[in-house]
Amino acid sequence: MESLFRVRYTYFDHQGDVGIVGYGSTPASALVSAAEAMFALISDLAQVRPIQMIHVSFDEPDLELTLLVWLNRLFAESHAERLAFGQFSLEQTGSRWEGSAAGEPWRPDLERGVEVKGATLTMLAVRPVGDQWEARCVVDV
Repeated sequence: MESLFRVRYTYFDHQGDVGIVGYGSTPASALVSAAEAMFALISDLAQVRPIQMIHVSFDEPDLELTLLVWLNRLFAESHAERLAFGQFSLEQTGSRWEGSAAGEPWRPDLERGVEVKGATLTMLAVRPVGDQWEARCVVDV
């Protein structure tokens, strides 16, 4: 379980887009935090009710590409199912990743007015920093 006293994600500016950085004690938990950061741009995560769940699974041995696949799969599922996501989980077994996202159908009061188009390769990194992991990239807005 992640410490409640640690920052789970932050943002940085990048030429009209937004950089996201997720933190965690493992690569998987850092990727979950990055998903929270991306979806928090779109809606208030605390207001999203976890009434519907989707599952994603994929094989990817490269941690950095895993971040890109993870975020863009979640984004695609969100649009295909017209869901706002607020809770995420991800587990790794070798190069196999199993994840989920919980949320609800979009409602106007959830929207923050930021339109995310997807995660990009720009500044893509998943690496240990001190005693935790950091997962970062730029999302196209």
